[in-house]
Amino acid sequence: MSKGRITREAILTTAFELASKNGLESLTIGELAKQCSMSKSGLFAHFNSKENLQIGVIEHANDVFVQRVIVPARHIGDDDIERKLSSLLDNWLGWNHSFQGSCMFLDAWKEASSSDTPLQKRLKKTIRHWIDYLEIQVAKGVEKGEFKPHLVPRQATFELYGLYLSAHLFYTIHGEEVSQHHFWQGVERLMSDWKPSSITNNKQ
Repeated sequence: MSKGRITREAILTTAFELASKNGLESLTIGELAKQCSMSKSGLFAHFNSKENLQIGVIEHANDVFVQRVIVPARHIGDDDIERKLSSLLDNWLGWNHSFQGSCMFLDAWKEASSSDTPLQKRLKKTIRHWIDYLEIQVAKGVEKGEFKPHLVPRQATFELYGLYLSAHLFYTIHGEEVSQHHFWQGVERLMSDWKPSSITNNKQ
């Protein structure tokens, strides 16, 4: 890896940490240069604009998200989709709580004044990829017979995401413990509804 690439990665790591605490919109070239012990012009040369810096942070955050949320669940494989989904959801909540109960992607989306900027398009792509990945896992559960044959993966994913958004809100109002309790109660209810009656009866 070139020196320039190493420097850029170090900048993005620091920028990611700052954005995790204060939000993506709060990130400035000046503050980041100070934290990286660089001049503004030196840091600016790597990104050319604040928007490019923010896009770089989102791309870096997505890499971290994959490593923290998706990769550990991949080791479970597809023999037990319910267990794999539970692992993904647990990791997802862990990602959420690492930002004081907030989600960098969702917060950045809400903070933007326009929905047609390069940054917003990158955010939309990032969130959509995650939703699509969850939908694929649910579809695998249907194909393998773990879930009812008439279960619609997109609707199921919609409901899972609704629980996540509720957990996001409850965290800020009631704290992590209450938020997680209600989230997992909701997940348990959903997955119970998704299972064929034969599987449900066998586990009772």
